[in-house]
Order: sequence, then C-alpha cells, then structure tokens
Amino acid sequence: MATVNAPTSVRKVRSLAVTPTAAAEGGLSRETILLIVGAVIAVVFFVLAGLCWNGTITFVFAPGELPGQNTAVDFAVLGMLALMAPYGFAMTAKLRRISRIEERLPDFLRDVAEAGRFGMTLPDAIVVASTGRYGLLTDEIKKMASQIEWGVPVAQALALFEQRVPTPLVQRVVSIVTRANEAGGNVADVLTMVAHDTRESQLAAQARQISMLTYVTVIYISFFVFLVTIYIMAAVFLPQMITAGCGVSSSSLSSGGTSVQLAFQYVPTLFLIFLVAVIVHAVGDGIMAGVLYNGRLAEGLQHATIMLSIGWLFMRFGVPALTANCPG
Repeated sequence: MATVNAPTSVRKVRSLAVTPTAAAEGGLSRETILLIVGAVIAVVFFVLAGLCWNGTITFVFAPGELPGQNTAVDFAVLGMLALMAPYGFAMTAKLRRISRIEERLPDFLRDVAEAGRFGMTLPDAIVVASTGRYGLLTDEIKKMASQIEWGVPVAQALALFEQRVPTPLVQRVVSIVTRANEAGGNVADVLTMVAHDTRESQLAAQARQISMLTYVTVIYISFFVFLVTIYIMAAVFLPQMITAGCGVSSSSLSSGGTSVQLAFQYVPTLFLIFLVAVIVHAVGDGIMAGVLYNGRLAEGLQHATIMLSIGWLFMRFGVPALTANCPG
C-alpha cells in the first residue's frame, strides 16, 4: 500500500476506483453510436436517390439542369458522406489520442523501473511515478495511482488502465508487467526491457508512416490530376464535340442522304460517367491512403470523406454544365 497522502477529493478518487468503463458495461461507444446514426441518415439519402432516379422527386442541386440521374448520384454521395464522415473522423481522433498516450508509455515504464531499483514495490513505484509529466498519459497514470491508493490491487488497476486504452501495445505491456509482478523477482529489469521494446516498436511504426507518406502524397496528386483532366475535357473538348456534332447534323452531309453523324447527344451521359468515376476514385483512393499510412480503416474513411467532398463539389459546381442542345 502506498504511503503518500490521499487526494483531497475523496468522492472523485473513489469513483475512479469503482466506475467501470462503457466497454466493460456492455454499452455502445461514442464512435459506434455515430456509425449507427450515420448509417440511418445514409439510408434516408439512398432512398431519396432512388426516388430521384425513377423521377418521383424533381429536386436538383446544380441550377439549370434537368432532374434525374445526376440528382440521384448527388443524394447517393451525401449518403456515403453521412456514413463515412462521423465515424471516420471520430474514430481517427480517438486513435490519435491513444497514440499520443502510448507515445509516453516507455518514459513512464522507465520511471517506474528506476523507482523499483530503490526498493519500492510496484504499487509504490507507480504512485511515485504518477507525479511526473507524461502528456496525455498523465491523467491515466493519476487515475491508476488513485485506485492503488484506495486499496485497489495493482493487477486490477492495470487491468482498468488496459480497458481505458484498449490497444495491442498497452495490452501486451500490462500482461507482461502483471505476470512479472506475480512471479516476483526483479520487476525493474522486466520494466526496463518492456520500455525498450515498446520504444523500438514505436520507432518502427513511425519509420513506416514516414515511408508511406510518399505514397499517400502520390495518391492525392493523382486524384487532383484526374479532376483537372476532367475539367479540361468538360471545358474544352466536349463543347467542341457538341459544336461539331451540331454542325454536321445541319450540313449538307447529313441532309444529302449521307449517314454522317456525331453522337453528341450522349455528352451529358458522359459527364455522369465522369462523376461516378470521381466518386469511385475518391472512396477507393481515400481508403487505400489511410490503410497505407497506418493500417487503419478509420483513417482511410477520413481520407475518403475529404476526397469525396472535394471531388463532388468540384464536379457539380466547378466543372461547366453540359447539355446536348445545339447553340443558337
């Protein structure tokens, strides 16, 4: 049992020792709730997309165009954004916070090991080390120290810390430290080795992210080049195709019995194909960028949301609207 003074707020410390986490209670996490709400909103948008596709709804996003397929694709995009954005951003923020907590874990383990070399038990060493500054990890260490001060066994306090930060790295560290403390012997040497191994794992992960950052940059550049290419075609090539088709249809070649035609009436359909291609590229490239960078799908959903939003806004409000009507 640690001999340091008890915290001033007895009620708060006792709540830290006995209050289980949402996961332990079987409740839904905030990220899961956002995923469910986003899925419900997405279903609503998908239904609206189907109604626009069959002509039941005549609402349009871009002024001057006819309702139908383009609007259906617009509602489908909004549904995909509602499904990906809340969960992707919330889960990515949570994972980044956990990564920042894990970042200082080796420092805490080394401080506990140094305290143990002076003859302290593991509970006393944790309480003494909790006076240090470990960034976002500080609050979690203070919670664990408060639980130990109020009589919670060190194994249970470590297990509660593992529940609050449920990552493979923390689970491995807690398992090793708990078993080493139960087995007895020199726990300080075990903590030192665990701290060294943890730091090496973090450095390897950082090196991987740095090497993958180049590929993520290439994915974004290729996506924007694809958008610029579509804009050039829509602003230069396709209008010239419509003009040429109108000229041929009104010329003597078509009126004299010669079957010379340019199917310029399919240009709006070609624009729809471009829009669908941008959506596919945005979602696929975004997910691939996130998985390449840190191996997490949530990060990929965040990149996909950003790329899909930019691509959809660019195609609907940046690219010139095309119609199959001849000028004049």
